[in-house]
Amino acid sequence: MPNVQTATLAVLRALRMTTIFGNPGSTELPLLRDLPADFRYILGLQESVVLGMADGYAQGTGRAALVNLHATAGTGHALGNLFTAWKNQTPLVVTAGQQARSILPFEPFLFAEQATEFPRPFVKWAIEPARAEDVPAAIARAYIVAMQPPRGPTFVSIPVDDWDRPCEPVHIPQAGATNPGDPALLAQAAQVLARARQPVLVVGAGVARDGGWTRVIALAERHQAPVWVAPFSARCSFPEDHPLFAGFLDPRREAIVAALTPHDVIVALGGPLSLYHVEGDGPHLPPGATTVFIADNPAQVSWAPCDLAVVADADHALAALLVGPEPAPRTAIAPRAAAAAPDRAILTDRLVFDHLAALRPAGSIVVEEAPTARGPMHDHLPITVPDTFYTCASGGLGHGLPASVGMALARPDRRVIAVLGDGSAMYAIQGLWSAGQLGLPISFIILNNRRYEALRGFGRLFGMHSVAGTDLSGIDFCGLATAQGIPAQKVGEPDGVGPALRWSFAQTGPTLVEMMIV
Repeated sequence: MPNVQTATLAVLRALRMTTIFGNPGSTELPLLRDLPADFRYILGLQESVVLGMADGYAQGTGRAALVNLHATAGTGHALGNLFTAWKNQTPLVVTAGQQARSILPFEPFLFAEQATEFPRPFVKWAIEPARAEDVPAAIARAYIVAMQPPRGPTFVSIPVDDWDRPCEPVHIPQAGATNPGDPALLAQAAQVLARARQPVLVVGAGVARDGGWTRVIALAERHQAPVWVAPFSARCSFPEDHPLFAGFLDPRREAIVAALTPHDVIVALGGPLSLYHVEGDGPHLPPGATTVFIADNPAQVSWAPCDLAVVADADHALAALLVGPEPAPRTAIAPRAAAAAPDRAILTDRLVFDHLAALRPAGSIVVEEAPTARGPMHDHLPITVPDTFYTCASGGLGHGLPASVGMALARPDRRVIAVLGDGSAMYAIQGLWSAGQLGLPISFIILNNRRYEALRGFGRLFGMHSVAGTDLSGIDFCGLATAQGIPAQKVGEPDGVGPALRWSFAQTGPTLVEMMIV
């Protein structure tokens, strides 16, 4: 009879979870004993890096990734990026070691007293199996739950002495993973859209997650409807060079209403359009407009201000909207005005993005975590190809650098460009080591303005002339990269941007370019 370890490895192999992301501790070691040759262990030097790498890998492959953490301490280190995975709707199966069952009553060293409660509410399901032989079935269920919409992380706590216990093989049931939505409600939404005088679409990350890129373009063109990107969308769901692309909604109530006021019908797909960053006043949406909200997350549907809400996979919903009634003829929309060219005499984030847009390899993937530079990126680095842009949906820091490592593992045929602020990069800088050890094709671009500029901007909103704890001067990113085995260049003048990027993109492995922006 096989033991729990062999039965679990069989489950993982059947589910194609043969890549394990971890930073091993004592309570996880029996899982790794004589690991078969078809499994690989991806080492991160801290658990938040481990979780971020797994998040990028799961988004890149479209399948749940396996994370192996160490008891309470390791799970605690990973919680920030677990929160981000929850907001990203990334499918993950997170396992954590637990002390041996026989000594749990004695509160042993490195045990988890409430193992399944600790990661909540940022997991969809959590369990510490009642019996050792239930571990493989628990992991199979965790995978199925993680992949069910809305996708997200799950958690299994496993006592260290479970792995060697006898265990029968486990049957894995097949389970559906999409929700086509209520046909009657989608038909009603299609009728509302067809009757509109001036409709508008607002697209969130769910359109990209559900593969709705082609259909959302067709829907916009059919109705001559401009397309806005929802606030804080973590994916690109519509080509940003399309004539109907309207721009990015500001995450303020008044700004959202102002942008959408010309329209009598608003169709929001794949994520909330009322995601605010600061408090506001007045209505959430333009008075008199009819709003349809479609997403696969029932929680979002429950609080989104709208007139008609449908829980559905975005691509299925788009297919239903495309077979709705023919719209009345509408006037073509004027294209969005292009952003002014950056000043070529000053090294700014705008100049860096302008060069990136011109020089980036075809099909390259941008993973971004530079909050202050998001606006300039929108203006000067348009994303025009599906599944080539990823960022953090939670607003937390420390996700982008390791996520780029996971993305490069998932798509080794593409160049990954990690655009990182200096403050963001320092949350997970040891992720460079993993990229170097694996020889991954990643260009780390550090926008170094030597400060937490986003916080200084918020300080001005609160009438603060200076903000404590925002000075980051003195960090040598090239030195940090070189120490971890990654070649690096520093750029201090505008005319050095292009040559440094060309050098980086010409390499087969990871590189780092530190841009000393003003």
